[in-house]
Amino acid sequence: MPVATLPRLGFLGVGWIGRSRLEAIERAGCGIVAAVADPAVEGALASFDELLAHALDGVVIATPSALHAEQAIAALEQGLPVFVQKPVGRTAAEVRAVVDAAARADVLLGVDLSYRHAAAFAEAHEQVGAGTVGEVFAADLVFHNAYGPDKPWFRDPALAGGGCVIDLGTHLVDLAVWTLGLAPRTVASRLRGAPVETWATAELDHVRIACSWDLHAGRDAWVEATFFGSTGTVRVTNVGGSFYDFRCELYRGTRRELLVEPPDDWPGRAAVEWARRVAAGERFDADQGGAFVRVAEIVDRIYGR
Repeated sequence: MPVATLPRLGFLGVGWIGRSRLEAIERAGCGIVAAVADPAVEGALASFDELLAHALDGVVIATPSALHAEQAIAALEQGLPVFVQKPVGRTAAEVRAVVDAAARADVLLGVDLSYRHAAAFAEAHEQVGAGTVGEVFAADLVFHNAYGPDKPWFRDPALAGGGCVIDLGTHLVDLAVWTLGLAPRTVASRLRGAPVETWATAELDHVRIACSWDLHAGRDAWVEATFFGSTGTVRVTNVGGSFYDFRCELYRGTRRELLVEPPDDWPGRAAVEWARRVAAGERFDADQGGAFVRVAEIVDRIYGR
């Protein structure tokens, strides 16, 4: 049943990503900030247990990766819908445990696979799905970052689950699963760096991905997703090295057609969509849950585990 009013939401972790998702939900008017827990923030609750003691209709989790699965399962077992930062877990087994908990509780699980919600990537998805480019026989997806994470836990494999692949490559794998229904028979990968990889490439059947941290990229970020089809090509590129501005174009022979260009205020849309679905009373989404597990399984195979 839909909640009687806007859902009362608890926010666990309000660093810059968590705060961004909180503010996006507030701006959209689709949820009430009922409680905030973050031991590093003055005036916030000090613990997750204190947060769960409040009367809530859902929980948004934006904590370090090692905590995601345990915290999500704890909230789900209380019957609360959960929106969690990616990765849901450090391994496919952790992700599967979260999805199974959501299925048992029959509540909505959302994951911040945010690039699906950028207009340029959504347009590429629509073009492929509509058959505009014919049969897609190859795809290249790239996410290179001239910087690296500034928190030490990101570079600890026990805490993060990996390096640039689980951080950036997860988005690329998700876009391939979402756009192409990717379920690769073969996975061949090369990872460079220690103790976690800072450069990685992988071939997933006809899909190639590459991602990195701390690359000499000549720009802040280098992000592309190109889908080569029998009757055309659709391509998404970031504009001016931006992490946020994307353009989508359709190519036929030597001709190009601009489909989407900035501006596009997309980073909080996944959280907003989840909050609206919670308000509408939506329950566990088995197809979505299956996709979360598939992405994690492919990431595991890239790591050879």
